Amino acid sequence: MRLSHTRWLASLLCFTLAACPPPDRVGETGGTLIVTVPAEPSTLFPPLLSGTQGAAIVGVIFDRLAEIGDGLETYGDRGFQPRLATSWSWSTDSLSIAFALDSLARWHDGQPVTAEDVRYTFRVYTSDSLVVELKSLLGNIDSVSVRDPRTAVFWFKRRMPRQFYDATYHMYVLPSHLLDTISMAKLESASFGRNPVGSGRFRFARWAPGQRIEIIADTANSRGRALLDRVIWSIAPDFGSSTVKLFAGEADFLEQLRPENLTQVARTPSLRLIDNRALSYGFLGFNFRDSKNPSRPNVLFGDPHVRRALHMAVDRERLVRNVFDSLGMVALAPAPRALIPDTSAFKQLPYDVATAKALLDSAGWRDRDGDGVRDRDGVSLAFNILIPSSSASRQRYAVLLQEQYRAIGVKATPQVLENNAWSDAVDSHVFDAYLGAWQPSPGLVGLMQTWASRGSSNAGRYDSPVFDALLDSALTTFDPSTSRRYWARAFQQIVDDVPAVWLYEQRSPVAIHRRFITTPLRADGWFVGLADWRVDPAQRIDRDRIGLGTPP
Repeated sequence: MRLSHTRWLASLLCFTLAACPPPDRVGETGGTLIVTVPAEPSTLFPPLLSGTQGAAIVGVIFDRLAEIGDGLETYGDRGFQPRLATSWSWSTDSLSIAFALDSLARWHDGQPVTAEDVRYTFRVYTSDSLVVELKSLLGNIDSVSVRDPRTAVFWFKRRMPRQFYDATYHMYVLPSHLLDTISMAKLESASFGRNPVGSGRFRFARWAPGQRIEIIADTANSRGRALLDRVIWSIAPDFGSSTVKLFAGEADFLEQLRPENLTQVARTPSLRLIDNRALSYGFLGFNFRDSKNPSRPNVLFGDPHVRRALHMAVDRERLVRNVFDSLGMVALAPAPRALIPDTSAFKQLPYDVATAKALLDSAGWRDRDGDGVRDRDGVSLAFNILIPSSSASRQRYAVLLQEQYRAIGVKATPQVLENNAWSDAVDSHVFDAYLGAWQPSPGLVGLMQTWASRGSSNAGRYDSPVFDALLDSALTTFDPSTSRRYWARAFQQIVDDVPAVWLYEQRSPVAIHRRFITTPLRADGWFVGLADWRVDPAQRIDRDRIGLGTPP
């Protein structure tokens, strides 16, 4: 893509972002939004949600006690807006918070939302019988008690800056009256995951496996019905098929467009672009342990010299331009720039092929048989890179990494897996290396989950007591300047340890049909304001003509 074209696309994104005023909420209701996605979620049971495919659906069917503000402030309760809780009060020692629930809040089956639902929710998210990725983020909550049917009290182990955030952001409240008769061990396979009942402004309607998931407006919701009648997630086998649906007029919304799609969107009169600065980053993660015998270190990646060489052999700037053009930038650490307190406070490993080769030589990895691949003690310096089939960008990255590693005598083989198979392999630590992407939680607390030694999503089993201690200090200190210093040291530690090659941050423009008027897209989830999206009445179309029927 020529530089002039790149600048034109950037200008186009800025223009379209400015052209998307929020709804005034007094306009007409009605209409259907069709979202096309390149993969299907495995469940809609909130505690077991994995990946991004189901996040939007769960995020509008279920409610939190309170919703974080648009500024994503995580200290104290500043900016948080009432949801299931209409108000809250802190104890004098700040070790408990009492949430007063909305007396009008109802589950979609008509039952009232109670404090027992809140207590039960905490039990599920922290159960040892379930593999809940967010469990590690709830460690400072000692318990949840019921003061009365409308008041739930959170008790904390110690006073910390993000207590309120911990109690609200990570948990969607669950209906205990539908679930508490099911043993914790059986919740994963319960029918609720395919037929969820929430309290949000949209309610679940139906799921046709491999085809679509549909939600409809909850017309009796205490916070007001959603302005759209329904939203349908149209499931495609891959990203290419999703784009075909979009440009054929069979879908209205597609997130995370590729650079090559932007021009086509601009030339399609019915579509417009909205810039979406998602809080995400991509990386090549290494498995520190032997995938077949976890008691042993990985013969390749257990050696820090090998990991540093593999990092320094990658021209990250060239790769990000090749894959994303103007829509990407080189990642600096396991966090997007928008969340890093001071990006200049820690140093990067340089791109240096000569040093990378020297490091491998010094570690005993040499090409002894002349086949172009280094070896040591009869073991080749070769590994597979797992990539999910739903991510075209990561597939392109794998090919480019393969080329750059070949230049230093390393054989890296891309292995594309269907999305659920890829997730299973990564979650089970059955891999050499994988191309992953994370969307961190505001406040960087998610690093405890993804990169701390005991983090539930630490797929590569990176284990650094020093990083753990610095991370804990950064998250627990109340003084912002002291916290920034700890963050700088923590990021320097993990950059030097190289549990992964930090590859890219991605701007994620979305394409949407022009008849929809949206709220501003929030960085931690484009769907947060979905219940307030609406259709311009002058541009309504009849969805019956493409065989989607009418709302129930």
